[in-house]
Amino acid sequence: MSIFKDLGLSDAIVTALEALGYETPTEIQKIAIPQIISSKNDLKAFAQTGTGKTAAFSLPILEQINTSSNNTQAIILSPTRELAIQIAKNIEEFSKNQKNLHVLAVYGGADIDKQIKGLKRGAQIVVGTPGRTVDLIKRGRLVLKNIQWLVLDEADEMLNMGFKDELDKVLEATPNDKQTLLFSATFPREVEAIAKNYMSNPIEISAGTKNVGAENVSHEYYMVSDRNRYPALKRIADINPNIYSIVFCRTRRETKDIADKLIADGYNADALHGDLSQAQRDMVMQKFRNKTLQILVATDVAARGLDVTDLTHVINYKLPDQTENYTHRSGRTGRAGKKGISIALITNKEKGKLRPIERKIDKKFEFKTVPNGKEICEKQLYSLIDKIHDIDINEKEIKDYLPEIFNKLEGLDREELIKRFVSIEFNQFLSYYENSRDLNSDDSKDRDRSRSSDDSFTRFYINIGKMDDLNPARLIGFINENLEKNDVEIGQIEILKSFSFFEIDKNYSDDVLEKFKDSEFNNRNIIVEVTTKPKSRGRNRAKRNFGGGDSFRGDRDRKRGDNDRGRSERRGNRERNFSDGGERRKDSGRRRRN
Repeated sequence: MSIFKDLGLSDAIVTALEALGYETPTEIQKIAIPQIISSKNDLKAFAQTGTGKTAAFSLPILEQINTSSNNTQAIILSPTRELAIQIAKNIEEFSKNQKNLHVLAVYGGADIDKQIKGLKRGAQIVVGTPGRTVDLIKRGRLVLKNIQWLVLDEADEMLNMGFKDELDKVLEATPNDKQTLLFSATFPREVEAIAKNYMSNPIEISAGTKNVGAENVSHEYYMVSDRNRYPALKRIADINPNIYSIVFCRTRRETKDIADKLIADGYNADALHGDLSQAQRDMVMQKFRNKTLQILVATDVAARGLDVTDLTHVINYKLPDQTENYTHRSGRTGRAGKKGISIALITNKEKGKLRPIERKIDKKFEFKTVPNGKEICEKQLYSLIDKIHDIDINEKEIKDYLPEIFNKLEGLDREELIKRFVSIEFNQFLSYYENSRDLNSDDSKDRDRSRSSDDSFTRFYINIGKMDDLNPARLIGFINENLEKNDVEIGQIEILKSFSFFEIDKNYSDDVLEKFKDSEFNNRNIIVEVTTKPKSRGRNRAKRNFGGGDSFRGDRDRKRGDNDRGRSERRGNRERNFSDGGERRKDSGRRRRN
């Protein structure tokens, strides 16, 4: 424990760490703790998920905090309430030997009056989500004029979730002479922009290489058809009897659907998504941490703040929209020096999505075949035998029952007894996988070619794209802003050069058409129309059909008119060739609800 002492921490903190079982600081802790204690410079720190970032920024703050004053001296922002709660809990544990030190977590979905009372009592450290923090600032309940430290934890994820406006408001409410500590697992352009605009000559430290995957994680992909994703998921679970995994889905609906199917099929699984109450979420997360659950099906947002160190697998039921999110997902496994596996279930047409991920994580995906029934049965059977062989026998508890058991089994020799026992445990498995089909052939070209990714979504065309600085997070925020909602389910997003496509819960189709009338983006008039996916994608792009029978040709520049294509195309051409000379606003989106 002298190593933590050498980093500049007091005996009170070192003793608390010792009681918690902290022995050796992680790489980011070794670099960040002495830097924050010895310098008032802003800090831009890179570290992968699960490398001890909370201790890296909170321990040096605890070392310097003034416990004789009840003023809020440190504000820590995190992307989700689960992570905010976890950070606050960790800080309370680290500071248990420091008298009069108060930590308060503020987040949405909880009683704001209780949080206001906590602020009135005094909290030197406040950990909050961006939305609730801004709400309390507007109410005049959270006063940040005495702030000495501002921590942006998981900054990349907060921006991915569309919290740029909220971050701006919090940053503007803090004094200029504070120390800003920005911690992030990846550093996309948006995070670099935050650092440039709100930090003064920050020192940059790194524990690892920026934007790459965790060293202990291997990456695998299975090629399946859309209709075989779920059967393939079950086989991956079955071939790994001791699996302890998070299965990542893209939407809340998909998360609930997959979890319900797994539960119905007898798997030890549950779901974590935005529709759960805080009490339900806490219960699910506690069961998963205690390993009462083997498989947790979750969205990206819901899984933030889930502090689990020994996941065996992370399974991407579908790849995320943004490459950075894959890094976050895969970083959930391979922690604390243990090995982990990140799996992607993809169709043939999705294979191209692996290349940018490989560049980001600086690793190659390994192709794997979906196991067949024989392989699974063999693995399960030997796992069962190993459990029998290694079981601890409790002679004291069972000795009173043994005479009757021996009497009932009299006449059965060793081989017969083993056969019967294995058959009781294993017949159902053998029956299920008897004559099981091959799931590796990709038949995704058949019945689903002309359909949207989900029949419950409506697909829309919008006349803005990459040339307008549009990205998925900004489009999500723009949609939420116009619909005046932040809980509408959004499906696939496709950002192209001068236009884009997005999918919305079909129940909101009319709202989209109505609310986007007369709307603007970067001073451009917006056109939004219903469209469908093309039936084929060859060298010549297929026509995409708009609502009302209008259509446009898929040529990239869209410069040539055709009278047969009607009024919708001509209006779209005018908008797509419009040159906006004005300065583009750095708009941002709000939270995408999964």
